[in-house]
Amino acid sequence: MNEGREAQTIALIGAPTDIGAAHRGSSMGPEALRVAEIDLMLRRLGHEVIDLGNIAGPANPNAQTVNGYRHLSEAVAWCQALHDAVYAALKAGDCPIMMGGDHALAVGSIAAVARHCAEQDTPLTVLWFDAHADFNTPATSPSGNIHGMPAAVLCGEGPSELMAIGHAEPMLETEGLIQVGIRSVDHVEKRAVVENGHEVYDMRRIDELGMRAVMEEALNTAARRGGHLHVSFDVDFLDPSIAPGVGTTVTGGPNYREAQLCMEMVHDSGLLGSLDIVELNPALDYQNATALLMVELVASLFGEQILSRHKSSFN
Repeated sequence: MNEGREAQTIALIGAPTDIGAAHRGSSMGPEALRVAEIDLMLRRLGHEVIDLGNIAGPANPNAQTVNGYRHLSEAVAWCQALHDAVYAALKAGDCPIMMGGDHALAVGSIAAVARHCAEQDTPLTVLWFDAHADFNTPATSPSGNIHGMPAAVLCGEGPSELMAIGHAEPMLETEGLIQVGIRSVDHVEKRAVVENGHEVYDMRRIDELGMRAVMEEALNTAARRGGHLHVSFDVDFLDPSIAPGVGTTVTGGPNYREAQLCMEMVHDSGLLGSLDIVELNPALDYQNATALLMVELVASLFGEQILSRHKSSFN
């Protein structure tokens, strides 16, 4: 396997909405990442960067739950717009970075990646870094917030309006979803996660095996499948002691070096094809510290090394 990837063209796509979240503020995430100079960092690493600006969608009505969902029609509109933008970037041969925005948006970005991969007849693996399983449905969700449902939608459990954005149902094969860092799962949601059968590295498993071994297993799985690796990075994957700027903090998450190791190992695998950055909430941050941290992690994901490149161990 190749170690890392050569310089590439990266398309930044902002999705400024908190339509699927419980707390307002993640709509400011794209601008916080721009203020933290994500574009300059990527250019410093030798990549060409095209900032495509922000997609547009309906305002957050801050309404109540209807038929088990909050803001379903608005979420569909945002996800469809994002699908179109990400798909266009992939067709142009670029590596899209979706800057959210809440995690409901992953339905749109991953639907686009899945469609592109299907057209290329190549497998898709999604590496989902998150404190939450995001596998709720109206029957299991206490809140109806759609940012707790995108993994379920991608795997074929969700409203027809959202699933229709994809090229097929399900959009993502069970073996194509790998979740890392999970430590908060709603009581009834646990059964759905187990029944779906995808790979989940929760924090208990990470504590027992160590982050390096977990990432080796996950990336070896992706390497054996071949094709395209999409990383969906929810900022609440990180321990809130280092990343306070998120609306759904959960203690006991990975520390700075564990997170850096994850990103460095993904880069070394040479598989990365697209990225989500979601749930960054500047309204809850301190002097943009969480956005700055995310830019550091993205730097490692796209080739920043402490010294020299380490030999890849993935096969």
